[in-house]
Amino acid sequence: MKKVFTKAFLGICALGTSVAVFAQDAAAPVAETSFHQALKIKFIEGSADFMSTVAIALILGLAFVLERIIYLNLADTNADKLLKGIESALDKGDVEAAKAIARDTRGPIASIAYQGLMRIDQGIDVVEKSIISYGGVQGGLLEKNLSWITLFIAMAPSLGFLGTVVGMIMAFDKIEQVGDISPTVVAGGMKVALITTVGGLVVALILQVFYNYLLSKLEAILNKMEDASITLLDLVIKYNVKYNK
Repeated sequence: MKKVFTKAFLGICALGTSVAVFAQDAAAPVAETSFHQALKIKFIEGSADFMSTVAIALILGLAFVLERIIYLNLADTNADKLLKGIESALDKGDVEAAKAIARDTRGPIASIAYQGLMRIDQGIDVVEKSIISYGGVQGGLLEKNLSWITLFIAMAPSLGFLGTVVGMIMAFDKIEQVGDISPTVVAGGMKVALITTVGGLVVALILQVFYNYLLSKLEAILNKMEDASITLLDLVIKYNVKYNK
């Protein structure tokens, strides 16, 4: 029993000495490094195998984000200007001019308007069904690839936590090999565990911010589509009442 207490006391003293030395090293001035260099160092220290998978998740996620940002910004057109042009043409009884305005305007609202105008002579019920059906198609195109972004948001922290588990296993393997639990023995594995966790969480946070932006943009476009569809139906009814009595 006395030997056990002696070993424990010596171990505590060694640990205290190591912590003191570590504190002195941390307090000592260090050479300034750029953010790029520091990031590269941490990437290597976090085990290139796991950090590479986290980086790939970030790159692929940002690729889908960029594609959706471009698509949604191109889809967000001036609906009021489009509907005013269609209304002006329908007031003159010129359906072909209204179709040309919708056809020459980009975006889902113009596409929905064109599909409705194509069936303007078939009655309001047919026009309404056409607008609803094609609106669902356009809504699906707007939401395309968002599921991939959510996948990478979920994968990034999972990959980080996987690196955490592997780092802990490395630390315990080192302890088993050396037969000692000193800080220098476990520091390598613990560093891998913490860096991969931080990397995964940072990637998930970055993608989550962009995902929320895309959702807000998508909701705004869908609201415009609904308002424009109602206005277009009113214009079709007005045209039928005025010219198809």
